[in-house]
Amino acid sequence: MTLDMRILDTQNAGFETELDNLLAWEAVSDNQVQHTVLDILHHVKTQGDAAVIEYTNKFDRLTAKAMTELEIGQEQLQAALDGLPDDQRVALQEAAARVRRYHEKQKQDSWKYTEDDGTMLGQQVRPMDRVGIYVPGGKAAYPSSVLMNALPAHVAGVDEIIMVVPTPDGEVNQLVLAAAAVAGVTRCFTIGGAQAVAALAYGTETIPKVDKIVGPGNIFVATAKRFVFGEVGIDMIAGPSEILVVCDGKTDPDWIAMDLFSQAEHDEDAQSILLSWDQDYIDAVKASIEKLLPTMERADIIRASLSERGALIKVKDQADAVKIANRIAPEHLELSVEDPEAMAQEIRHAGAIFMGRYTAEALGDYCAGPNHVLPTSGTARFSSPLGVYDFQKRSSLIMCSADGASELGKVASVLARGEYLTAHARSAEYRIKD
Repeated sequence: MTLDMRILDTQNAGFETELDNLLAWEAVSDNQVQHTVLDILHHVKTQGDAAVIEYTNKFDRLTAKAMTELEIGQEQLQAALDGLPDDQRVALQEAAARVRRYHEKQKQDSWKYTEDDGTMLGQQVRPMDRVGIYVPGGKAAYPSSVLMNALPAHVAGVDEIIMVVPTPDGEVNQLVLAAAAVAGVTRCFTIGGAQAVAALAYGTETIPKVDKIVGPGNIFVATAKRFVFGEVGIDMIAGPSEILVVCDGKTDPDWIAMDLFSQAEHDEDAQSILLSWDQDYIDAVKASIEKLLPTMERADIIRASLSERGALIKVKDQADAVKIANRIAPEHLELSVEDPEAMAQEIRHAGAIFMGRYTAEALGDYCAGPNHVLPTSGTARFSSPLGVYDFQKRSSLIMCSADGASELGKVASVLARGEYLTAHARSAEYRIKD
């Protein structure tokens, strides 16, 4: 079966419109989804544990009678880690060590300085008290998501990390539980969906209210996160996974085809795009796609993704490729070119940049070190990967000396009276020396 995949050329008339249509994505939910989520949020907020149990039994087909049946203790998490096959346990621990080591570099420290008149100014950095991480469960189980969400919080110094993971039909993924043990998760609840987001945001009799919720989920989870923002912080509203590959035509086309598959296999809405200025190479990659697709376990999902949202784009030259890459602002960007470091200097918008022919995006998903929770749908224009800084807060420090208060008071007085805020002005004026 021939794959029907878009072939575009930046030099053709109408390319910009074609690109806009390719990239178009409605990030979150229709009216019915929003209505359902709002109803769930309300019931969990007002009924607590009872509502969480009710929705969990309904949506995950369980028969829990109490929240104690939906919590997994530290002993069970450790037992999951101890019970893994040796190769899985070693790989999980190595990945965790690399992720932790990378994120240690992101820690921000408090700072201050003192002016000539003795006034001290600065910034105090403190971790959040408690955060919640959402981890997809059931057949779509991602232990890597546990590491990527929990370890930055742990490095930041967060006291409590509450993990929620659904277990539809009672299906518990031992690798996910083992990852929770490795990553320092404090408490773990086998709940998911909008009800899990609501429990974390509002708190229940059993589940403590958190300060921030992070982690990926389906459209109901994403919609719930959007609605509870303000009550708690959130990381982002994530869309489908994306990869953009820029290649000069000198990388094995089978490698590039498989890199495109690596995102397309997530789901039918995932997006995989190749940019190249070598038409023969684009043809070679398309041939590799046709050759390799029948060998993939998720061939149907990959085919749908590439047909609906994928593209092979001919660009004029490397400069044109950079322009289009910045226009797309992809979640994952592979620079499979001769001098990737030089090209990376020209990239303004990307969640993560994978440089060189040997740096497959999949390495970043699991064990390279940088976080795989990345901005999607063009939001890399103003967003960054999840990191330690997402779990830290900053407070400004101000301590005026008598001389400093006097001089600052003169400035503040003028500006406050200009705004007709007399109490502000007089408060500052009391500190002005005669």
